Amino acid sequence: MAAALGITSAHLVTAYQIHSATVVVADAPWTREHAPRADAVVTRQFGLAVGVTTADCGPVLLADAEGGVIAAAHAGWRGAFEGLIEETVATMVRLGARRERLTAAIGPLIRQANYEVGPEFVTRFVAADPANQRFFAPSAREGHAKFDLPGYILERLMRAQVGRFEDLSHCTYADAAQFFSFRRATHRGERDYGRHINAIALVDEPG
Repeated sequence: MAAALGITSAHLVTAYQIHSATVVVADAPWTREHAPRADAVVTRQFGLAVGVTTADCGPVLLADAEGGVIAAAHAGWRGAFEGLIEETVATMVRLGARRERLTAAIGPLIRQANYEVGPEFVTRFVAADPANQRFFAPSAREGHAKFDLPGYILERLMRAQVGRFEDLSHCTYADAAQFFSFRRATHRGERDYGRHINAIALVDEPG
């Protein structure tokens, strides 16, 4: 991946992910052993790539190419619910990005048809905002629902006033030939599951 991004492997950094709304800024490379506990990494350093690992959660890559600020966010339901997207964008703005110039891409993640959740999950979201009901569809199991994680992430991107965004429309659970999935592996009783890495780099000097 580092070679594809045009950097050395030592200049690809990821955080120790904790399903939070915590964002860190990378001013220089760090080793995996010294990775900060966070769920988004922002940088404006030329030649540095920032990444997140996923296996059903939503990877979100953001860039202000003109301002020279990039970010990678690990947007599971908890991080997105607690404001990870908005905090990532706010951190980028503090480093010189402008919201209207930002472009965001949502990578492969579990999609609504395969994301069944329990009643307490629905209650949490609707209690926070009754309009969140639109992100849930009926499930065949009584008391359960299907959650639209990418739709919810897109809503939070719009709330953060991101200028442009794209959903790649891939489902990790449904496409076993291409993607790892924690939930699919659990349903199949598999001992472990793979992880994707999703990364972005500044390879050209801004301006």
